[in-house]
Amino acid sequence: MRTESPTSAHPGDKAVITSDGVLHGWIGGSCSEPLVRREALVAMSDGLPRLVRIRPDIEVAETRTRGELTVATTCPSGGTLDIFIDPHLPKPLLVIVGGSPAARTLVALAGVMGFRTCGVHPGATAADFPGADRVIDALDLSALAGETDCWVVVATMGHYDDDALAAALTLPDADVALVASVRRSAAVFETLRARGVTDEQLARVRAPAGVRRAGAQEEIALHALAEIVALRHERLAANPVPDAAIIVGFAVDPVCGMTVDTSDATHTAVHDGTTYYFCCAGCEERFVASPGLFVSAPTR
Repeated sequence: MRTESPTSAHPGDKAVITSDGVLHGWIGGSCSEPLVRREALVAMSDGLPRLVRIRPDIEVAETRTRGELTVATTCPSGGTLDIFIDPHLPKPLLVIVGGSPAARTLVALAGVMGFRTCGVHPGATAADFPGADRVIDALDLSALAGETDCWVVVATMGHYDDDALAAALTLPDADVALVASVRRSAAVFETLRARGVTDEQLARVRAPAGVRRAGAQEEIALHALAEIVALRHERLAANPVPDAAIIVGFAVDPVCGMTVDTSDATHTAVHDGTTYYFCCAGCEERFVASPGLFVSAPTR
């Protein structure tokens, strides 16, 4: 967004950073790239944009507020950069199992609410779930096993409830809800227990779902989706802002304050059993000569 010389970056420089931390593009050299890659991974964790400010100073420090990180560095390059990080994350996935009117209504409503949708029903075709992003015609959800922000609603309405719920529970990271009465839910649970499904697995299921104050199938779908939207907001709000220190693969140079990629760092030193990483030979040499000057210095 803004630079002050000397720096190899310029306003308007852009890059894409993928979830494995790889950078494609250009946002500056060794002073900025590892820091921005680290902060991009933090942004992917909490889903929030942030402004990263890199400033020359005589003391090393990081100051973090919500939405902004200022890094003071003694790096000899002495440049100033303001870099905006904007996470672009996949939409949450709502998997709807069943061929009922409630299931079809869920597909329509979830699309409006910003979900990707997947309709599941044995023998289903795209015409059975108008507007769905994906249709699966069997109770095999293994293709969705990698989804993390995943929500499943079983709306089979008495048809193959037990098989549908068993399939939903194969998704380890999914929130699972069963649309059924209290008595019907209990019967389905007993059937699955007899098949060897544990109480720990069944505890993942919210049941009954979407039936409170609901009568028509469309109202059931509305209440089921409202529960999911509310729960998702609660869980996002409950997650603390990730600590950059827990992002594996990065460390802070205790001498100059630069962020270092530990996977390919060529300059390291061990002091009191702790490994320290450095951006260059000069920082390493200063540390080795007088480690006491740096090990207690603020690095975050």
